Amino acid sequence: MLTARAARCRLSLGCLLALTSGVAAGAIAVAGPASADSVRDGQQWVLDAVDAPAAWPVSQGQGVTVAVIDSGVNPEVSDLVGSVTTGPDYSGVSTPSSNPEWGMHGTWMASLIAGHGHGFESGISGVAPKARVLSIRVLPDKKDPAYKQYEHEPASNGQRALAKAIRYAVRHRVRVISMSLGYGSASKVVRSALQYAYQRKVVVVASAGNSGNRASDRAQAHAPYSYPADYPGVLAVAAVNKAGNPAYFSSDNLSVQVAAPGVRVLAQGNNGQYWLVNGTSPACALAAGVAALIKAVHPRMSPALVVRAIEASAQHPPGGYNDRVGFGTVDAVAALTAANRLAKYVPAGRGIAASTHFGGGRAAIPPPPIRTRGLEQLVLFCLLAAACLVLTVVAASRLVLARAHGAGPAWPLLAMARSAVRQPYTTGPYAAEEYGTGPDGAALDGAGPDEAAPDGTEPAAGGPYAAGLYAAGEGGTAVAGAGPYAAGPYAAEEDRTGPDGAAPDGAAPDGIGPDGAAADGTELAWAGPYAAGPYAAGPDVGGMNGAVQDASPSNGTAQDSGALPGHAPSAQGPDTGGWSWYRYQDRDAASAGEDATSEQSRPGQADGE
Repeated sequence: MLTARAARCRLSLGCLLALTSGVAAGAIAVAGPASADSVRDGQQWVLDAVDAPAAWPVSQGQGVTVAVIDSGVNPEVSDLVGSVTTGPDYSGVSTPSSNPEWGMHGTWMASLIAGHGHGFESGISGVAPKARVLSIRVLPDKKDPAYKQYEHEPASNGQRALAKAIRYAVRHRVRVISMSLGYGSASKVVRSALQYAYQRKVVVVASAGNSGNRASDRAQAHAPYSYPADYPGVLAVAAVNKAGNPAYFSSDNLSVQVAAPGVRVLAQGNNGQYWLVNGTSPACALAAGVAALIKAVHPRMSPALVVRAIEASAQHPPGGYNDRVGFGTVDAVAALTAANRLAKYVPAGRGIAASTHFGGGRAAIPPPPIRTRGLEQLVLFCLLAAACLVLTVVAASRLVLARAHGAGPAWPLLAMARSAVRQPYTTGPYAAEEYGTGPDGAALDGAGPDEAAPDGTEPAAGGPYAAGLYAAGEGGTAVAGAGPYAAGPYAAEEDRTGPDGAAPDGAAPDGIGPDGAAADGTELAWAGPYAAGPYAAGPDVGGMNGAVQDASPSNGTAQDSGALPGHAPSAQGPDTGGWSWYRYQDRDAASAGEDATSEQSRPGQADGE
């Protein structure tokens, strides 16, 4: 396999490990024609490991072309003669194909896929000996004279060359692509080219990598991923030895799907000699040969189903999967059997046609229980809605104009409603004048609440209270001879009486009041219910319980205010810790001409004591 150089991020040929027992990269020396046992017998364990001879009665890859995208293939070697088509060279170097180091690695891989041997059971036999090879060169071998030049080219050149090779192979109707190479990073152009191959039912196989024995990689618990092996849809192949155990150099990561022999695998080189090759590169070529066997029997089977058949039929390790061998070593006979089963479910790998319907399709759909509305009904409903909207707008406009101009058909009705709202008491016991009644029927312009006239006065003889207990005169005054307080202890004079029938100035009319107070401010000792006793009122306006609030300070000093002419100021008792109230024990004489005298007042109980 070809891996990326860590120092320069370039491609490298990591699988050029043709080893002999004594000399690295040495060839197996063959003096004259090789016997049948010398090559074929040395390769037999590889063919048996993938069970290829047992599959040949069913398929030998006839009619299938496998693209070998590598360092080039020599079409003149004995085991490949007549089976190779040479494609373009995208490597970017000009090494001639006659150079002994040109296309060594690519020729090895082609012989393992489609080698047909020579003579009678001589030479290398590939897994699909009747398949053809399309050779596309994308890189030089490590020993190629132009390899140094290739190393210094931009890394993106190698990725673009690979993408071109994939597209070229697909356009030339290959059914399998084998890529025994790898890059350290992914590429958008390569990923796009692979999708182009999948859409045309081309199976893509790649080597998983040779980084399983790197000490630096062991710190990561798995080998680094290699591309294109790690792209979706690519069958990534690891390497096993003759005993079926994972090769020490084979990369172990989750991209690994299956395995194939990769240790001391016999292959033919570009010079016609045979080499023992190590790496995941020969394992990739052997798996690509198994894919060619399936494609020869099921040419239109999708790549995913071919990969599924190879994975499902592999010789599974304990647990069914591990990151060293994936699902196990490939088995050609079992893979063909699995492909036959899959082909029954999906004929020829075409999938289900886009026009296919489940459940009978449109014909099985019952008609709707209610006939759907047509365009005519929709238009009719739209016209009705528009007419309703127009009528609503016209009615609202006329109403607004009528209110603005005070005229129109709707005005009499509005006038009646306004009159009813503004004159709730035009008649009856709570009659009030127009526009402005109070909550109890009283007019807001000063008229009395009961039977008020429009000018604010009450007729003397009108309304429910024109006579009787609450008879009132004109101007809001009480009738002198009527009402409950016309005479008696609470007799009130005309012109707005006080709360107890007393005038606002504290004097009752004609010397008669509830407290016996005379008009000149003096009190009559004999007049009124409170002329004497504990609630006798003093010269000033009475306070609570008839006591005078003379606002005297708490130090006992009398305040010289509130005494009427002829009366001494009230006396303050000793300091009791608060305001004190005092009462006169004796009242002034009622007769005119007597001098007013005062006595020591008796202190009362202070509030709060």
